[in-house]
Amino acid sequence: MSLQTNNAFTIGVEEEYQIIDPQTRELSQSAQQIYPLAHDLLGEAVQYEMILSQIEIATPICHTLADVQAELVRLRSGIIAAAGQTRKLIAAGGTHPFSHWKDQTTTPKDRYEDLIATYQQLIREQVIFGLHIHIGIADRDVAMQVANRARLWLAPLIALTANSPFWIGEDTGYQDYRTGLWWTVPLSGPPPYFASYKSYRDTIQELFDTHCIEDPTKIYWDLRLSERFPTLEFRVMDVCMTVSETVAMTGLVRALVRTCYEQVERQTDYPKPSTDFLRALHWRAARYGLNELLVDVPTQRSFPAREYVEEFLAFLRPALEAEGDWYRVSRGVRLILEHGNGADRQLAVFKQTGNLTSVVDYVIEETRRF
Repeated sequence: MSLQTNNAFTIGVEEEYQIIDPQTRELSQSAQQIYPLAHDLLGEAVQYEMILSQIEIATPICHTLADVQAELVRLRSGIIAAAGQTRKLIAAGGTHPFSHWKDQTTTPKDRYEDLIATYQQLIREQVIFGLHIHIGIADRDVAMQVANRARLWLAPLIALTANSPFWIGEDTGYQDYRTGLWWTVPLSGPPPYFASYKSYRDTIQELFDTHCIEDPTKIYWDLRLSERFPTLEFRVMDVCMTVSETVAMTGLVRALVRTCYEQVERQTDYPKPSTDFLRALHWRAARYGLNELLVDVPTQRSFPAREYVEEFLAFLRPALEAEGDWYRVSRGVRLILEHGNGADRQLAVFKQTGNLTSVVDYVIEETRRF
């Protein structure tokens, strides 16, 4: 096995956005009006999502973080412009501060209607907005081994991107409430350890044969092997308010994949914790964000979150330098540590104004800050 070249660790980024009514600041069921306009501007990069108050973009395959930044600026600008033509606004937050899930309309597509028919209220309540990052690894056996190692390092990604502190008009006490909402869906949360890619496929086949799932895309783990692309898909993060935050997180994720890939090459030993243990660590990161402790899985020691993120950066520094990303990513991460993640900043606006519409306005402004 030989290490992939720099350009082989390709990148794809998906962001899910809120569509906002400018008068009420509520979620607006306007995707069917915005989509044709956005499609004219952006082509297949714009996509429907499960509810009509949500719209998604997906970058083309990128090779550098500069590519990612340019594409995100282009795609966010296009979505914002298309929404503007229908007198609507776009916001990048993991949950809406006060719109109710009962008021949302399902997108009239077979896949989404099938999800509602299967999961009922559990899926109707999923008024959530995430960031998905794909990193290319063509060899599925190697990708499985990389995933086994990368699953140890997802909690700091949750803490850095936490951007959903409010739900139906209430301060939830969580920095990332989206994670807890999503965990109500079967086959979500931290991925299990698999001894081999064959073991992974056998598990999927068991789920299929017993009618637990109809197809592998119904597996929603925080990190999974994509069924559509030769990639590892990281699904653990809230959508980030700003392009710069998304770019920094994308750089961290690619560096994590590269680091784990090199460990696979060297056949480095690593811990294989239970999914329950990882779930507890993810819960802590979602609950407290950067304001409490995070756990280093290899040593099982707890550290203040900001200190641990610095250790995480140091762990990834060789890979970041190999990709030419160290300055851009370390600067982006340290700005989050200095100014707070999205949840910290939303909560600060609410503390200052006492008004959740002001929080929505703040998220809208941050979303278009390129």
